[in-house]
Amino acid sequence: MITIGFLNIFKKKPVPKSATYAKMLSGQAPIFTQFGQNIYASDVVQQAIACIVQEISKLRPMHVRQTNSIDLTVVSGNVQNVLNAPNPIMTTSDFLEKITWNLFFNYNAFVLPVRENGNLTALYPLQPSNVEFLEDVTGTLYIRFTFRNGYRPDPIKAENIIHIRKNYSVNDYMGGNEFGQPDNDALLKTLGLNHTLLQGLSNALKTSFSVSAVVKYNTMMDNGTTEKAIKDLEEHLKNSENGLLPLDLKAEYIPIVRDVKFIDDDTLKFIDEKILRYFGVPLCILKGDYTKEQYEAFYQKTLEPIVLKLSQAFTKGIFTQREISGYSNKIVFFEKELIFMTTSQKLEFARYLGDRGDIYENELRAMFGLNPLPELEGVRKQSLNYIDSEIANQYQLQGKKEGDKDNA
Repeated sequence: MITIGFLNIFKKKPVPKSATYAKMLSGQAPIFTQFGQNIYASDVVQQAIACIVQEISKLRPMHVRQTNSIDLTVVSGNVQNVLNAPNPIMTTSDFLEKITWNLFFNYNAFVLPVRENGNLTALYPLQPSNVEFLEDVTGTLYIRFTFRNGYRPDPIKAENIIHIRKNYSVNDYMGGNEFGQPDNDALLKTLGLNHTLLQGLSNALKTSFSVSAVVKYNTMMDNGTTEKAIKDLEEHLKNSENGLLPLDLKAEYIPIVRDVKFIDDDTLKFIDEKILRYFGVPLCILKGDYTKEQYEAFYQKTLEPIVLKLSQAFTKGIFTQREISGYSNKIVFFEKELIFMTTSQKLEFARYLGDRGDIYENELRAMFGLNPLPELEGVRKQSLNYIDSEIANQYQLQGKKEGDKDNA
C-alpha cells in the first residue's frame, strides 16, 4: 500500500521528446549511480554521522518572509503545514533524519515536493539508484530517477526538485567526486588501518587464551601413546571441579604466563579522532560530555553549513523565483532549543529578551523545563525601564516642560 501510494506522487507530465542528456564541462554523460555504503561498516563512522543526524533532526523548518535585512515574519499556511507534517508516514524529525542520512550515504539528497492545484501538499525524500540529467532544446534541465525496484518515472524539471549536495566540487550536477559518488578513498585508508588494529587485537586475544599450559612427558612415547595421554589429560581437565590436575612422575605441568600486549590508548585515540575529524565530530560530542563552547564550535564548523544548504535548497525547490525575489519567501531551519545553555546563561538570556517583551511567558517556562500555563497563553511582558529610541527626545522634552510648569 505504501509503495503504491509512493509511486503515485510522480505525476505524469509531458516531457519534450527531443530531450537529450545535459552537457557537462568534463564531457562525461550525466548519469549517476548512487553508491558509497561500504564505509558504514565502521562503528566509528556510524556514531559520527549519527551525532550529526540527531542534531539536524532537532531543527524546526519555518516558512518566513524577510521584511528587511534583519526582521523575519512567520507565514502560516499550507507550506508551513507541510513542513510540520511532510508526508503521511513521516514526522518532521523523521523527514530531516532521512534526508541527512541520504546526504551522507550518497553525498546527494533529493526531495520531491508534491503539489495539487498549485499548492504544496507533501514532501517525499527520494532514494534513487540511478540519476540522469537531461535538457531540451530550450536548455531546460530535467532529472530522471530510477529506483531499486526498477521503477523509472518520467523526467521532472530540476527546478521542481529539492537537491542538497555534499562536497559539491568537480562534478557539474552532483556532490562527491567526478562521477557524482562519495569520495571516500582517504577515509577508507584510515578505516583499513583501524580494521587491521582491531583484527590484530582480536587474534592476539584468541591466541593467548587458546593455550594455557604445556604438559611435558619425561619419557619417549609413540604416536598412539601420545594420543592416549592427551585424551587422558583432557578427561582429567573436564572432570576436575577444584582446578587441580593429578599427574604422575613422568609428566611435568608448565603453565604459560599470559602477557597480552594491547594496543596503547594513544594509538587507538589517534585512529578514532582521525576518523571523527573527517566528519567534523569531536570526541567530546560523541561521548556527550561537551561544554557549551565545544558545542558551539561543533555547530559552527559542522552543523551550520548543512543548515544553510537545507535552507537554500528548500527555498529554491519550494518557491518560484518570483515568490523568492518579489515577495521574499524563504524556508529557514531554526536551531534546536537552548538546552546546551547553563542555568545562569538561560537566566541572562531570559532577562535580556524578557525585559524587551521579545519572548512569551510560556516560552520562558519551557526554557527551564516547566509546563506552559493556560492563563499565560499569548502573554508577553516587558520592562518599563526602556523606551523606543524614536520617541526618546520627545519623552524627555515633555518631562522637562512638565518640570518647568511645576517649578513655576
